[in-house]
Parts: sequence; C-alpha cells; structure tokens
Amino acid sequence: MSIINLKPQTALQHRPSALTTQINAVWGQGPSSRYESLASLFRPTFEKIKASRSEREEKRILAFEQIQWLKDIGFTRLRLPSSQGGFDATIPELFNLLIELAEADANLPQALRVHFGFVEDLLLSRDPQFKSIWLPRVAQGQIIGSAWSEGGNESIHEFKTRLSKDAEGRTILNGQKFYTTGSLYADWIDVGITDLYGESASILIPRHAEGVEIVDDWNGFGQILTASGTTKFTDVVVNQQDVIGDQQRFKYSAAFYQLIQLAIISGLTRAASYEVSAEVYKRERNYTHANASFVRNDAQILQVVGQIRGVAYTTAAIIGKNAQAIQRAFEAGLNDNEQLEADQNAIAELEVAQSQTIITTLALNASTIIFDALGASATDKNLALDRFWRNIRTLASHNPRIYKDRIVGDFSVNGTLPPYQWRIGKVDESGLLQTDKAS
Repeated sequence: MSIINLKPQTALQHRPSALTTQINAVWGQGPSSRYESLASLFRPTFEKIKASRSEREEKRILAFEQIQWLKDIGFTRLRLPSSQGGFDATIPELFNLLIELAEADANLPQALRVHFGFVEDLLLSRDPQFKSIWLPRVAQGQIIGSAWSEGGNESIHEFKTRLSKDAEGRTILNGQKFYTTGSLYADWIDVGITDLYGESASILIPRHAEGVEIVDDWNGFGQILTASGTTKFTDVVVNQQDVIGDQQRFKYSAAFYQLIQLAIISGLTRAASYEVSAEVYKRERNYTHANASFVRNDAQILQVVGQIRGVAYTTAAIIGKNAQAIQRAFEAGLNDNEQLEADQNAIAELEVAQSQTIITTLALNASTIIFDALGASATDKNLALDRFWRNIRTLASHNPRIYKDRIVGDFSVNGTLPPYQWRIGKVDESGLLQTDKAS
C-alpha cells in the first residue's frame, strides 16, 4: 500500500513544555486586559505543582506542600481587595485561573472550592464584625475547608451535627460528616449544623481544635487527593461568634460551586490535549494500514487530537460566559435591590445548568477518544491516561446533570425558575426524603 509521508508542522508546537504567551493565546483571549499579567504571577507555581503530580497520585501523597505554595503566592486571596493583600480578581478572572490550576492538578481547585465560596460570603457580608474577624484571617493565607454532608441520615429540617451546652455551660459541637473536601488542608472547617435554637446554620471550627478528627478515607476512583474524607466532632468547644446563619451566605452559591466543578473538568481536558499531543508526536510504532509513516502525520489521528483540543477550548469559552453571569449576580448582591439580586441569581443558575450536560458530555468523550489516537500501549498504568476519564466522571457525578436538564426544560417551557438550593438525602420507609445539605 502507498504510505504518505508528510512533514509535521513546527511553527506552533503545542507540547506540554511549551506554555509560552503564544501557546496560551491559542486558548483565546483572557477575561480581562490585565489577565496575562495576573496569570503570570501564578503560572510558575502551577508548573511546579504539575511536575510532582504523577508521583503524588501514584503514591497517594496528599498535597499539603502544594496547597502551601498556593497560599504563599496569594492564590487563596485572589478575590480579596488589594487593601487586604488580594488581587481584586473578578469572578471571570478567578475561573480562568481555576482552569489553569486544574490543568496542573485537578485535585487542588476542588480542595479549595469551599474556601473560594467563603470568600464570596465575606465580600458580600454587611456584618462589619464578621468582616473584621475573617477578612484578616483570609488575608493572612488561612483557608477554609468543608464539612456539610452527613451521608443522608439526618432529618428533613436539621443536621444531626449540632450545638449543645455541656455541664459547664460551654457551647460544644458533636457529630460526624462525610465528603469533607479540603478539610485536611484547611485552617478552618465550615460545618453545617443545627444551632442551639434548632435552626439550620453553619459554624467555623479551627481545623486543629481538640475533638476534631479528620480521616483520609475517600475511596472514589477519581479526584483521589482532594482529602474528601470523614470528619468527626466530639465535644468540640466552639465560639458562638463563629456561627453563620443560612441567610448570611451568598445567594448564587449553587451556580458558583457547580461552575468550579466544570472549570476543573475543563482544565482536565486541557491537560489531556497536551498529553495526547506529546504522546502522538513522539510515537514511533505504527500500523501497516495507517495513513502516514509517522503517527504525527496521520490525518485521522490528528483529527482525534484536534477534537480533544477543541473540547478544551469550547468548555473554557462556555465557562467564561457562565462566569460573567455569576459576576453580575455578585454585583447585584452589592446593591439593595432584592428583586434584581434574585433575578441575577436565577439567571446565573440557569446559565450554568444549561452548560453542565454539554461540558460533561464533551469532556467525557474527549477523555475516551484519547485512546483512539494511540495504541494499546496507552493503557500502561505508568502513563495514567485513564485518570482523565476517572476524574471527569467523578466530578460529573456530584450534581446529576439529568435533573439540571429538566430544570432548564421546565424553565424553557413553563417559565419555572430553578430552586434556590437543592437538597439530597435518604428516603425513609414512608417514602419521604430525609434531606442532606443544600448544594
């Protein structure tokens, strides 16, 4: 048979080592005119994080050191005002940087997910005492982890993890939480509770307080270094001033937290495009029925690689639009117009919901067709190319996309707005849903 031998294009290499300004431009213009200068402050650390990622995942080495690097360079205070040592980052700038961090290590933005949500609480708070306590803590680099889910066994109106008074009159916390993402890395834990008055609330607990035990028992096949384990609270003495009422939390949290998951997925597809490109470029083994002598010149193989890169580009572009909607919700929250705020929150939730199935479907497919561009040797565990599908599938399983599609359809047909917060829990024998925390 005739083999066509074409010379590879060399004008614009897109291998993982080529993260130049020119290469970054291929992903599209950043969300602001200053984005490149802002991102340049963090990219060297992202590259250092990436260098140790494979070893850490293989040996299950939790990313304490890497989280500290991010704290040291100020990544955790991105959204804070410059007067508080922050960078005045907009929400679109934050999400673009989360995509870049996820490309380096998808575990880290998920571990910091609740921390960035707590910063939104801070920025929108009208409580001067709350801000005076917590703004300096975040400015100093302290981060917040999550402890909300109880596995679905709590009652419909209250958490089993609750505050009470001990014999000495102290306020104490007892309970157990699952999926406490990022808490092992954190300085404080944001805990969903039933307060002393039987109301749903939350409280911030020092990570190393006496009576707090965190176990790294996350057993999922993906996102294995997010420290999403179990946390137990046993007679933890707490400060009442650290209780936060549900009404004090930022109102676009459902859209915000979901978009972080989607940003991580987008970052994973970007990493996949770099890795498959590098593997195709250096691959020497080939088939007799291939289209070219070298795999890197095979038109069908290049088509597969192009599809994967197209997914990385498209998902990031969609997330950029979603982030603009959340930015508008944030700005509405700074005003006193409750109707405007409610409208912008609903729009942000709908925009993200409209994107969820599209992004996850594209990314799951991209993580599968990687193996169409390579041979059976691509399944070698040392390459760990399966991690893209495992991580994307794990992230995509957090919030059922079928329900988001239904919510979008109900709005499209009937004008029904999405629920402010959705809940998850265990169905009891009567068929009633015993709810867990709000999403």
